[in-house]
Order: sequence, then C-alpha cells, then structure tokens
Amino acid sequence: MSLHLKCAALVSALLAFPAFADDHGQSALKAQLDPVIDRAIAEKRIVGTVVLVARDGELAYARASGLADREADRTARQDDIFRFASVTKPLVTVAAMRLVEQGRIKLDDPVSKWLPDFRPIFNGNEAPILVRHLLNHTAGLEYGFFQPPGGSYAKAGVSDGLDLSGITLDENLKRIATVPLASPPGETWRYSVAIDVLGAVIEKATGKTLDKAVDELVVTPLALSDTGFSVKQTDRLSAAYFDGSPAPVRMEGDAAVPIGEGKLTFLETIRKGGGELLSPETVKTMMQDQTGPQAETQGPGWGFGYGWAVLVDPAAAGTPQSKGTIQWGGAYGHNWFVDPVENLTVVALTNTAFEGMWGQFTRDVRDAVYAKP
Repeated sequence: MSLHLKCAALVSALLAFPAFADDHGQSALKAQLDPVIDRAIAEKRIVGTVVLVARDGELAYARASGLADREADRTARQDDIFRFASVTKPLVTVAAMRLVEQGRIKLDDPVSKWLPDFRPIFNGNEAPILVRHLLNHTAGLEYGFFQPPGGSYAKAGVSDGLDLSGITLDENLKRIATVPLASPPGETWRYSVAIDVLGAVIEKATGKTLDKAVDELVVTPLALSDTGFSVKQTDRLSAAYFDGSPAPVRMEGDAAVPIGEGKLTFLETIRKGGGELLSPETVKTMMQDQTGPQAETQGPGWGFGYGWAVLVDPAAAGTPQSKGTIQWGGAYGHNWFVDPVENLTVVALTNTAFEGMWGQFTRDVRDAVYAKP
C-alpha cells in the first residue's frame, strides 16, 4: 500500500469510554463550550465539528454540531469520520516507540541502517539522520509547502502528502534524499516529512506495510474498531472544507486515506501512562521537551517531544494550560491537547481547514474548558 500519510480519517470516539462525569461538571462545560461552538458555526468559520472533553478519565462533554456535509445538508454526528493529515503522526510515533521498547529499533539507529539508500547531504557531505531526529523533527528535512513557490522540494517532485501525486512511498523517499538538508541533523526543529521517513523505517523493521504495522501495534491493542487506512462506511465520512469568505469552500476530489475511531481513547491512554501500548517511562520521555523552547513549535513557550508539542512555559505561551501539556493538530481542521496536571484531554475535530487547526476556534475551545464556572 502506498502511503504518504496524506490525510487520515478519524471518528470521534465515545465507544469504550466511561459514562459522563458528574452533572455539575458536565453542565458547567456545556455552558462554557456550547456558545463557542454555536458562534463559530453562526459566523461560518467552521462547517461542522465534534468536540470531546475527558476529565479524570471520564467523559465530561461531547457534542456534534453543524454540518458534516453542507451540500448534502447532512447534520454532524458524534460517529462521523474525519480526514486527518498530521493527527496521524502521534499514532505512527507510538507505533515506533513500541518497536523501541521491544528492542526492534533503537532511537540512535541511523536511518540508513533501515533505509540504505536514504542518505541526504548537508554542505556537500552525508549527514546521518538518527531515528530520534525523525521523532522530534530535528532531521533537517522540510515540507515543500513551507518553501517559496518552486522551492527545492517542488523541483525534486517531493510529495508533502496533501496532494494526489500517486507516487509510492519508496519513490518519494528517493526524491527527498536528493534534496540537501536544511540544517544538520539534531540541531534545529523544523516540521517536516520526517514521519513519512519514520513510516518507512517501521515498514522495514516489521516487514509489514505501515497500515498493517499501525494496526498491530496501536489499533488492535486499543480495540479501535473503526480505525484503518480506508473507509468502509463512506456515509459517515465528513466532507472537507477550507477557509473562505463569506463561508468555507468545499475541497474537491477524494483525498482520503483514513485512519478511524479513537483519538480521545488513544490520547487518554497516553495521559494515563501508556496502558496497553507503552511503559510509563517511555511515555514520560515522549512528553518531555526534546528541542528546547526556542523551537517555538506552537509559538513562544512551546517545545517538542516525540510526536507532539510540549508546553514548557505557560506564561510565555499565554495559555491557561499547565506546564507539560502536549498538543498538536491537523491541516484538515483538528486540534487536541492533553493536560497531565489537570487530568484533562480535549479533542476538537472540525471539517474546516485551517480554522479548526489553529484559528480562533481552537483558542476559544481551550479557554472555555479552563474557564471557572
């Protein structure tokens, strides 16, 4: 199976989750979050959304609102499937860390051990990339959409994963390897195609395609019945939109490579220390900043661990979240965070890029969750 982690679909996961938290907490969150969601939809900043909040391991808030498919007038539901993009990265990262725990790969393995032909250069010399550099995005790789038009990735024909190029992962790796690195491995944080390369390492280490490896290492242990790299029930697949005026514009074409149900369940497993997936020691390492706050991965005060941004300085970030909070999002309009101090997990899935990824909606949801009743 060819996979560039182009976009994945994930349904809001309520199955296998405890009952709602106490009525007072539920009512307070409803009073704080409902107006945020209603306003974003009324102002046509997002088309549809599913917002989930878990506190102390119990579901405290769950709401679907707006339209899953505006043109078909299909109302959003809590079991809708969403295209994902970068929200797949934590799943692939956890799959890799399971292999590390099993001794099948090592953080300090050169990538060339697994991919002998993947040998990018920096300043004219081969610059060995380690597995850990892929995990924390310090490999010196880039994304073409961050480069000026006609940049080095475009000239090499590199797929960023959000296109419909149709090239195989192996071919994409060959193209990536022809482009000189932007910085020496291990020195500079730069969001990139590193997880695509990591996916290829996982394939080599397991002898399986990435979809099957992720299923075996992450999906099956958590019993995430809707999770996969294809959609079986297309009637549950939310349409995709991007920011526009006076309303979001529908994305054309079928770009879905889905990966289904379970984001809340998955993140809660991480918050609780790894559960069936990882040891508490490994999760602690993944939730520690590996880059330094100067990386500003989500703005001032944010560093990066393995798989997600890590909040190092809440004051510098201007956020009510606790130090040690992990957070990330996806280009199709999703944002999530886990606050381990407050035992809080928040997932906001929308079908609207980029408002649902880094727009005002994400900040309003965050602030509403932390607001005092």
